[in-house]
Amino acid sequence: MADLLRSPLHDRHVALGAKLADFGGWEMPIDYAASGGGVLKEHTAVREAVGLFDVSHLGKASVRGSGAAAFVNACLTNDLGRIRPGKAQYTLCCDVSGGVVDDLIAYLVGDDEVFLVPNAANTTEVVRRLAAAAPDGIEVVNRHREYAVLAVQGPRSGEVLSAVGLPSDQEYMAYADASYAGAPVRICRTGYTGEHGYELIPEWDQADRLWDALAEAVTAHGGMPAGLGARDTLRTEMGYPLHGQDLSLSITPVQARAGWAVGWNKDGFWGRDALLAERERGAARLLWGLEALDRGIPRAHMAVLRGQDNVGEVTSGTFSPTRGRGIGLALLAPSVGEGDELVVDVRGRPAPVRVVKPPFVPSHVR
Repeated sequence: MADLLRSPLHDRHVALGAKLADFGGWEMPIDYAASGGGVLKEHTAVREAVGLFDVSHLGKASVRGSGAAAFVNACLTNDLGRIRPGKAQYTLCCDVSGGVVDDLIAYLVGDDEVFLVPNAANTTEVVRRLAAAAPDGIEVVNRHREYAVLAVQGPRSGEVLSAVGLPSDQEYMAYADASYAGAPVRICRTGYTGEHGYELIPEWDQADRLWDALAEAVTAHGGMPAGLGARDTLRTEMGYPLHGQDLSLSITPVQARAGWAVGWNKDGFWGRDALLAERERGAARLLWGLEALDRGIPRAHMAVLRGQDNVGEVTSGTFSPTRGRGIGLALLAPSVGEGDELVVDVRGRPAPVRVVKPPFVPSHVR
């Protein structure tokens, strides 16, 4: 993994004995089993207490200049006019066909600045597309390695932030600019786990001090560091999509039931005509949840069958630590409905599943 990029916290992960793997070109921790964690324990810590994630592989980019917010609003799907400065918004970067280049979080700083957090592997392409479309006077800058991203997630996450002297009373999807040890940090009340939580954006070279303080407070509040393995099981339990699996250039927001993140009444955004047409005629497939009825575990790319007929494909699947059974997301034919019992082909063995609407566990984000 010598060619992979590394987080500014890489040495911390090595010291904790993390199992490391490639995530979007970055060498990141899967779990900390060697120091008493592991996906199951880390997942449970987030659901019941608090977990600390390093997600510095996520992209960072800024769009600045006169009319920057209006420019971004004319490109990405969601409507920045729905929020005020100091708030963040989930949105999508689509291409002309309606396929999803990336899903990302947009921080509205003001009319002249928007800060973006794309997925790691897609940051360069999102920045390229925005820069190519930007009019004179608007600058789009890839700031991927200027900032780290830490996530504090779980019912005790607010207590952890308070313990290290950071603000924790933001409303959902609002952010505050604060400082830790004299260095700036942006703190947003959001996350990817379905629990009350925060994402913190410190400067790259200041991340280690913030991590150390948060790790100590997390441990004191009954939690632990958590890797990207638990992040995946947590997000799947909530039915949150992962780009490259549940969203992609071949999977549109209409198919993925992400139409709530589309400003349908806006004058324009990338992919608008194609998405309006698809919504009008009805999608050829829709994203549903699957819960296993036996010990089978759905996995990505497994076929979903009704009798002998193929009615779809699993896009994400895992064992749910909270439910104690296999769960998954799948793109299914429009003839499939909630409550239908189908079969997933698990390496040649038919595994019965029931079609459900996610989330698979209650959400506590608000």
